[in-house]
Amino acid sequence: MSFFEKYNGTSNARLLRLERVIWPLVYGGLLALVLGWFTDNTQGADATGLYAVGSIALAMGLVAFYWRSRQREE
Repeated sequence: MSFFEKYNGTSNARLLRLERVIWPLVYGGLLALVLGWFTDNTQGADATGLYAVGSIALAMGLVAFYWRSRQREE
């Protein structure tokens, strides 16, 4: 018997779609924030847009991650 339960995914289509959306939002938001940080010195307006898009995507991903953690598979 292991300490952690093995998770092989879900068979619920709604939860599966949510799981597939979470990680692109989180990683895409982080990527946009890093790109904004690199372009901040040369292109200020572009960096502001990347900061805004990255922050929104990251926040949506984290909210979806929290929401998925509260859902139960039926």
